[in-house]
Amino acid sequence: MTLDARILGIETSCDETAAAVVDARGAVHASVVSSQLDIHSVYGGVVPELASREHLRNIVPVVRQALEEADCAYRDLSAVAVTAGPGLAGALLVGITYAKGISFAAGIPLIGVNHLEGHIHAVLLDAMRESREIEFPTLALIVSGGHTHLYLAERGEGANDLRYRLLARTRDDAIGEAYDKVAVTLGFGYPGGPVIDKLAAYGVPAKEPFTIPSMKGNPLDFSFSGYKTAAIRWREARLLDREIQARRELRERCAAPTLEQWLEVTPRETLDLLASFQQTAGDNVEANCRAALAQTGARSLIVSGGVACNSALRARLRDSRFPAPAWFPEPQLSTDNAVMIAAAAFPRLARKEFSGYSLNPLPGMRLESE
Repeated sequence: MTLDARILGIETSCDETAAAVVDARGAVHASVVSSQLDIHSVYGGVVPELASREHLRNIVPVVRQALEEADCAYRDLSAVAVTAGPGLAGALLVGITYAKGISFAAGIPLIGVNHLEGHIHAVLLDAMRESREIEFPTLALIVSGGHTHLYLAERGEGANDLRYRLLARTRDDAIGEAYDKVAVTLGFGYPGGPVIDKLAAYGVPAKEPFTIPSMKGNPLDFSFSGYKTAAIRWREARLLDREIQARRELRERCAAPTLEQWLEVTPRETLDLLASFQQTAGDNVEANCRAALAQTGARSLIVSGGVACNSALRARLRDSRFPAPAWFPEPQLSTDNAVMIAAAAFPRLARKEFSGYSLNPLPGMRLESE
């Protein structure tokens, strides 16, 4: 494999249709993402059937645009990489089927990639492009709307060939899902993570009503489902119907309300609640990462996934008092994208580890090394 080798990455695991062209040096020649946010926001979450339908509509123009921006033809590619799982079965099937067609027509290898490993390689790609050195073994924390996983990642034979051991995961909701559910409960709509992150800075956190659950069995595991219940009970106790209706009307008037507009319809008591939620969720993540670092002796922490964009979480884990350096990808590579899928495929290309046309969607695909 030469440094000029290029891989076309395709990502369709959930509600973004994405394609990217990346070379072996880590240069991103194109990255195109088509979001379905406007469609799913009406329902307060992702509707799998609608996601699959939109992927069918978007996959051809998204891949075409990525190749055009990269000034690249199929014959210039060394491989096509596609998310094989985990994710929504129908959504994954769209990307895999299209990638198979490209592989067959262009005569290039097909590489199935684990979506979770893609998030980890987003950080490694950033580090490589900026000539930064991440020390191994490292903890890999993936925090998003669909995942909250904590792995120990160790070097394999190649530079970016990694082996993974699952240390912890959420037993119910992912952290991003908890953000969204609390936001929907209080009238902020879906997705709610970015709104809560901005507004929490204007509140004063208290200990109630959110608390970190005590986990039996594996104390490093996470649980976030109780946060939604706490928010519902808090709302019901205060009869916030008018306040919530005001926020719904704001969302109907404005596709993307400004911070000032949100503050106008969010009283102090609700701002304090959001601050409490964000602090408790951050306490939970930070405590588990500290414990895992002490338990494993890992030398660094990789954080990726959509919730890695959260400003409070970034500040906490980058604090000089945190016991290991924390590495985050740039915001564009934190959320679902195809750059990370292409990046994760290069070690497999170097090993000539290809998937073949028997590749099928694996909605529950695991990352642990054999």
